[in-house]
Amino acid sequence: MLLVQSERNALLAALASVVGVVERRHTLPILSNLLLEKKGDRLTLLATDLELQVSTQLNVQGGDDFAITLAARKFYDIVRALPEGAQIKLDAKDSQVVVSAGKSRFTLQTLPAADFPRVETGAGLGEAIRLPQKTLKRLLQLVQFAMASQDIRYYLNGMLLVLDAKQLKVVATDGHRLSYAETTLDGDAGAREVILPRKTVLELSKLLGDVEDPVELRIGANQVTISLPGTELVTKVVDGKFPDYQRVIPVSQPRTLKARRQDVIQALQRAAILSNEKFRGVRLVMSENTLGIVCNNNEQEEAADEIAVSYNGDPLDVGFNVTYLLDGLGALNSEDVTFSLGDANSSMLVTSEAEPGYKYVVMPMRI
Repeated sequence: MLLVQSERNALLAALASVVGVVERRHTLPILSNLLLEKKGDRLTLLATDLELQVSTQLNVQGGDDFAITLAARKFYDIVRALPEGAQIKLDAKDSQVVVSAGKSRFTLQTLPAADFPRVETGAGLGEAIRLPQKTLKRLLQLVQFAMASQDIRYYLNGMLLVLDAKQLKVVATDGHRLSYAETTLDGDAGAREVILPRKTVLELSKLLGDVEDPVELRIGANQVTISLPGTELVTKVVDGKFPDYQRVIPVSQPRTLKARRQDVIQALQRAAILSNEKFRGVRLVMSENTLGIVCNNNEQEEAADEIAVSYNGDPLDVGFNVTYLLDGLGALNSEDVTFSLGDANSSMLVTSEAEPGYKYVVMPMRI
């Protein structure tokens, strides 16, 4: 019995939107599956790991309404392997589904749709906040690299989202560096703070496009829903107290260095070839209009580079993690970058006039 028919590229795009949520290994077998639900000519695909849920819809052709679950990764890999432009059919056969296109046929087991868990959209969600997708995507790009990944301080394994009247602020830190970005909203959004889990931030980054089309956020105490055209993301939030980021960001630093961003990146990349693989330390040696970049390793090898910059402060020699510096500089799109420094024991603030809402703080290290 024909369940549904869809063009391959449309189905693949819908699957790509949701399959990242599915855990490869889970104690509940059904969470490795995807829920497919057809009503009329609309097919909804839904995936969840019980913390995060993503659903998307596409127009299809087919017979009666139905609800089934299929192995998410297998179904995605099958559709991706089929030729572009293929018409893909799903047919029901006992407790299985046959996926076919041309002369290719794949038979997949199903699990009952009634057993598929959903993240319930809770009450208490705030007023909807709308902004262009590309604006939110850019905010995430500017901070997500600074999130911790498996820190025992679980509240660092995510991103702080702050609504402050007409501003939306995002902050991420792993305890060694902190990245901050902000944008102005059209209306007054009130005041709320939540920590989005790391996985939610990464999946949301994939879903957002570089387009003016709106994205809508509704923020509650325990849950956030994010709606894009045809797609909805529902996520639980991290329960914890995020560090006071305002205390971490230096306000007035006595030394200021300005340089071409690409010059600094290329010099750091060259020097990093001979950095210590474990500690990844690099020394920034500043003198009048000159930035020296020095890396050493355990084999007594050394890389030294020098670039022209704008700097009139006192000479300074300070160490940093070269990977952290490259992450922060790589997030920017600007030609120029500004380093604001205190002494060899204080954090460095990285800013750019082209990205006025961006602040990146890196703690020094002893080398």
